[in-house]
Amino acid sequence: MSLVDAIQQLKKDRNAVILAHNYQPPEIQDVADFVGDSLGLSVQASRTEADVIIFCGVDFMAESAKVLNPTKKVILPEPQAMCPMAAMCDAETLKEVKAKYPNVAVVAYVNTSAAVKAETDICCTSSNAIKVVGSLDAKRILFVPDCNLGRYVQRFFPDKELIVWPGYCPTHDSITPEDIRKLRSEHPHAVVLVHPECRPEVIDMADKVASTEGMIKFAQKSDAKEFIIATEGEMTYRLGKEVPGKKFYSIPCAVCPTMKMIDLQKVHDSLMNLEPCIELPQEIIDKARIPLERMMEIGRGD
Repeated sequence: MSLVDAIQQLKKDRNAVILAHNYQPPEIQDVADFVGDSLGLSVQASRTEADVIIFCGVDFMAESAKVLNPTKKVILPEPQAMCPMAAMCDAETLKEVKAKYPNVAVVAYVNTSAAVKAETDICCTSSNAIKVVGSLDAKRILFVPDCNLGRYVQRFFPDKELIVWPGYCPTHDSITPEDIRKLRSEHPHAVVLVHPECRPEVIDMADKVASTEGMIKFAQKSDAKEFIIATEGEMTYRLGKEVPGKKFYSIPCAVCPTMKMIDLQKVHDSLMNLEPCIELPQEIIDKARIPLERMMEIGRGD
């Protein structure tokens, strides 16, 4: 029996579901029941009837799945797959900053730990960050932890003050205008799609700024046949499957090392042993669930 066949059999035996982020390697995407962005996977996690959730992504994603499914086993096949941006904001420091701005509304990008989410008013993803901020009456908003996404959202709300946390995604932040110019010179007819976690100067070069799911929708509707994709490189694999007949060019440097830490053997072993499980204090689960549910109620914005 092949490793893939063994995974499929174990999935049935354990009544398990495999969720995979768009940035996972192709072989992981291929064995997953659902592939998507953080919002899509959060929704799938909240709706699943499976007893076991195998989350192929990074730590904060698996934590969110546990918050939304506290009675289920949630397993991250590689516990060292930790998001560097999420690690740039901790709950204790957030509490200290909140104390300096007593009337501030706190918006947490979903790329945060459950403990940080527990200290916030509402979560957002790159697909609905603008919609989330627009839903708030507050004029002063503390936006954590992605400064690039926060600065992008600020463009749409001149009447609000966004205090942005000094965090960033190393993968998206590594994309430069020169990377875009080089690919444009090689593919002059390509449309440039840029993720809002990128630097402002890269966002300014976009034909369209969109989340990963927004990129799929745009490519499906566009008359263009070629696209430069300014986000993590594996996104071009899913785009190729979802939008056949069109060409997608990735940024060579845009590789997230932690998204590559899960492989088929680890997925198999996690199904076999039902570990390592995500465990969270009940107080954190109860508090973090509120901003996550508010995020899902807002829905997509692109």
